[in-house]
Amino acid sequence: MVSEPIDAVDVHAFELSTDGPGGAEQDGTLEWHSTTMVLVRVHAGGRTGIGYTYGDVSVAVFLSGVLAPLLTGRDATAPAALWEPMGRRMRNAGQPGVGAMALSAADIALWDLKARLLDLPLVQVLPVHHDRVPVYGSGGFTNYPEDRLADQLAGWVEQGIPRVKLKTSRHPEQDPPRLTAVRRAIGDAPALLADANGALGRKEALYWTHRFHDEWDVRWFEEPVGSPDTEGLRMLRDRGPARLEIAAGEYAYTTGDFAALVDGAAVDCLQADVTRCGGITGLLEAAGLAAARHLDLSAHCAPAVSAHAFCAVRRLRHLEYFHDHVRFERLVFDGTLPPVGGALRPDQGRPGLGLEVKWADAEPHRVHGRRPD
Repeated sequence: MVSEPIDAVDVHAFELSTDGPGGAEQDGTLEWHSTTMVLVRVHAGGRTGIGYTYGDVSVAVFLSGVLAPLLTGRDATAPAALWEPMGRRMRNAGQPGVGAMALSAADIALWDLKARLLDLPLVQVLPVHHDRVPVYGSGGFTNYPEDRLADQLAGWVEQGIPRVKLKTSRHPEQDPPRLTAVRRAIGDAPALLADANGALGRKEALYWTHRFHDEWDVRWFEEPVGSPDTEGLRMLRDRGPARLEIAAGEYAYTTGDFAALVDGAAVDCLQADVTRCGGITGLLEAAGLAAARHLDLSAHCAPAVSAHAFCAVRRLRHLEYFHDHVRFERLVFDGTLPPVGGALRPDQGRPGLGLEVKWADAEPHRVHGRRPD
């Protein structure tokens, strides 16, 4: 493939209010009123690659000021070769967090651009193992009233999605009726997943792992304690019910973060967020770690990019089809994928990620950058 120098990079950010009760959504440890998407476009050879992440608007500032100048003039046909230089450039600014999310968005845009230069869907440019990514419906916020909670999760089941997840553990004493309402609404067959977002202490979490499993047949408990507490996660994995899996990894920003989880035997299933963990290049490293430890890897959110990226994960489990991100991506992009038969299948008829920005729809939500001419 002939090299193509990067002509320009532009960065945008959009903020979308939540549609939760009173304009708020809650999980075990956080309340939020809006979600921010940071979008970067990389241009070369008459084509444009799109990448994005979800984070604070400061990610857009970081991208514009630190990474965009580095990329201009570099070869657009070798995304992985630009990953380490971007990491070095942001060393003193801090690699995890904002830095990792900025790098992730840029890396995704570079891979999308390469696929568009080849006039191929991104999934065909990656070392693909699968042609689809199974999904689970995710939302079920802790401030939803029981009727909305039950209707949302049952709605995914009615769409053919055989697994659903709710947020738990903000007020643990309120979880039993919530779980009962959900199980009644979805029936016995669908898999029921729970996510505490690190809200519990170790012993309290151990108590709830047994109750969740024994009373509501919960088979997946995500971040019952915080992800940095690898000893606590390992204790829950070892002492919890055999059929209830402990999961974490959505806040892993570097390869070292993933190594701490897998080497600490902290999880039954590892998670990764392609928009946080260094983009597609970083995801492929995490996938190798998971495979080496005989662990499946589950995708955290961002379905429009994850549907392509996780086809390249050999030990793929599934993808979190997250309510907030589905809303946002449908608003901003043409070319998003609906789940069919409980899975997302990358569009083989469109180059790259198959996405085009709907600028007119996105513009009212802009908080950074300016609309392209």
